[in-house]
Amino acid sequence: MTLDDVAGELYGLDPGDFVPTRTERAAQARADGDRELAAAITALRKPTVAAWTVNLLARHAPQEIAALLDLGEALRAAQRQLSGDKLRALGTQRQQVVNAMTKRAGELAAEHDRPASDQVLREVGQTLTAALADPGVADQVRAGLLPTTVTYDGFGPAGLVAITGGKAAAPAKRAPRKAGKSPADAEAARRAEARQELDDAESALATARSARDEAEAAAAQAKTALDDIESRIDELRAELEHAEQQRHFARTADHRARGELTSARSRFERMQRWAERARARVDED
Repeated sequence: MTLDDVAGELYGLDPGDFVPTRTERAAQARADGDRELAAAITALRKPTVAAWTVNLLARHAPQEIAALLDLGEALRAAQRQLSGDKLRALGTQRQQVVNAMTKRAGELAAEHDRPASDQVLREVGQTLTAALADPGVADQVRAGLLPTTVTYDGFGPAGLVAITGGKAAAPAKRAPRKAGKSPADAEAARRAEARQELDDAESALATARSARDEAEAAAAQAKTALDDIESRIDELRAELEHAEQQRHFARTADHRARGELTSARSRFERMQRWAERARARVDED
């Protein structure tokens, strides 16, 4: 049993099973005489729900995670090459891929009986975006061993600052400027970064607009369904009222018919006795 083995097991568990399993593994290490391993296991932090969701995504969608992180490498390469056109294209792709992966993470969480809130999904998206800029974060995401989510500050790969557990990590280093770089090249780089930020913002706006339109369509559909149900309820109430009136009439008719039946039976019995008496007198004669 190694620390990597235990970490791989623990961070793949449901958050509710993390602490008791960690306690068992630490006790097992102590029983084996490895106090150093036991201490290291005990020090492993229980993942937040959002971090667990990212870990779940890494385990169930490894190919998609690999494609996402490859995109991060391409973004960093484009930044080093000061390729504005490539940065714009990759930036748009980044937003689309992060949105798709965040949605997939939410679906996986729901499948594992832990539906993700909007806040959790935001943290998942922020962590995936940070992984695109910071190779260290990318390694943690790929391994599915995140104890907490990660955010970033800045725009574009060169300006990202990974923040883990509330403390800022070292910012991603900018590619060293080559000797003889002209002011025009520097200005082109600045404009490329600004353009990248604009593309990211416009892509995020388009995504938000799409989400808004979907929500409006869903709300309109729900309103139509509600109106249909309320209309049906009104129809059923009218049918019920009519049925109750018919029941009232039927009860009245039943009561009257029973009375008439009783009277008819009584008259029949009187007539039957009369006929029997008349027959008896005829027999006597």
